[in-house]
Amino acid sequence: MKNTIWVRSGIPLIIILAAFIVAAVMISSRKPPEQTPVDIPAFLVDASTMRSEPVNFEVISQGNVVPRNKTSLSAQVSGRVVSLSDKFIVGGIFKKGEVLVTLEQDDYRTEVKLAEAELAQAQAALEEEIARGKVAEQEWRSVSSVVPPELGLRKPQLAKEQANVKASEAKLERANRNLERTQIRAPYNGIVVERNIDLGQFVAAGVTVSTVYSTDTAEVRLPITDKDLMFVDIGNQSDHQSEVTLNATVGGKNRTWTGKLVRSEGILDSGSRVLYAVVEVADPYQFNGGDNAPLRFGQFVQANIVSHQNQSLTRLPRSILRLDNTVLTVNEDREIEIVAVDVVRTTSQEAFIGGGLPNGALVVTSAVPNPYNGMKVRLPGDEPATPPEAENDKETDNESVTSEGSSSQEAVSSGGM
Repeated sequence: MKNTIWVRSGIPLIIILAAFIVAAVMISSRKPPEQTPVDIPAFLVDASTMRSEPVNFEVISQGNVVPRNKTSLSAQVSGRVVSLSDKFIVGGIFKKGEVLVTLEQDDYRTEVKLAEAELAQAQAALEEEIARGKVAEQEWRSVSSVVPPELGLRKPQLAKEQANVKASEAKLERANRNLERTQIRAPYNGIVVERNIDLGQFVAAGVTVSTVYSTDTAEVRLPITDKDLMFVDIGNQSDHQSEVTLNATVGGKNRTWTGKLVRSEGILDSGSRVLYAVVEVADPYQFNGGDNAPLRFGQFVQANIVSHQNQSLTRLPRSILRLDNTVLTVNEDREIEIVAVDVVRTTSQEAFIGGGLPNGALVVTSAVPNPYNGMKVRLPGDEPATPPEAENDKETDNESVTSEGSSSQEAVSSGGM
């Protein structure tokens, strides 16, 4: 009975032990799975050959149109306003030398007459003194052979009368000038901007009667930043003057004028840190003919300045340039090379490279995630690399197909016989 109990209780243990042994034998005899190396294909990129070319930069700025000459006309003499020119109104156009204002002249004509009379008296006194001097000289020589003294010849009296004549002439000249100054004339071709007097008004000497602008030449002050200054040919700093195209909307239409960049103001603005360049436009109001609209003072215009400084630069799309001023290139081994470049200027669309990029370099134009030097790439048209295992599998498949084909031919031949 006891043996039966031991047998029954030992059988499960034996089975479990045998199972462990079998499992251990199977695990130890199992072959590891074959590991096939994964060959990552080269990354496909787009690239273009970049070459340097002559580049003329265009600098864009803006400013207000102002007159070259702005004058406050003042009366040099006092008097009542007796007449005004028909052109002496706000907006009136006048020519150089035209009489704009006439003051009362009666008192000044009287001053001229008095000066003329005083001059005539001085001249008569001078002639009389000359005659006296001649008489005195003759009398002295008749009584003595000694050289007569200057007082005896009345030379001091003669000098006095000559001085009186010069003083009278000066008074007459001043009286004539004051009479002429009763007419206020235009200093240049221009336009009346402000008028401060009217008919019958008494004007004191030195009082401003009007403000006028010259219409022969207009100027536009253009702020130029420091980075754009190297691309601008300032008139007094170069052998030629750059042409500037001015644009503005007048009456709902886009208008264009041409000017010359003649000079700079020479001082950086302490607030904005810009240098002001000055553009001159001849005959802005088109008084000498022309089919363009007048360029009026106060008009806000946009200016396009084309530099004459040709530079051999490489032009790239702005998106190619990386934040650290590097670009991605592809070498002959179809590997990425990260090249640092010298950026001369950038716009919203383009980047201009001055150095660091060899002429004819193959520059990557597509996005490349996480690029690094030596990264394998391929270009459109390149065949992707085939892994060696794939080549072996292809050869094995070809051999199998060949064997099956041979067996089929043998079977057909046997059946025919």
